[in-house]
Amino acid sequence: MARPLAAVLLLLAAGPALAQPACIGARRKVDEAAAFRFQARQDARLGDRDRVCDNLGDAEDRYDEARDRLDACGLTVASIDLESALRSVRQEKRVFRCD
Repeated sequence: MARPLAAVLLLLAAGPALAQPACIGARRKVDEAAAFRFQARQDARLGDRDRVCDNLGDAEDRYDEARDRLDACGLTVASIDLESALRSVRQEKRVFRCD
């Protein structure tokens, strides 16, 4: 009786650790989006509006992909936090008249 109970407890304790690798891709997408936003700021300093718009578009795509992956992982609360980042990117795109 104690052995099956111990196995169930071990599986329950390992559950979050087993689910975590599935969400690593989402973290990577958020990091990529941050890198694109940084590059867009650098290009804005140089005055290259076309590259700014391209980088902001790529950042928006990465945030969308990250949100989808977080939803798939079951972390919808974290995906809601990405909405503010997406709004910020969309505002930056409006400032540079990208769309």
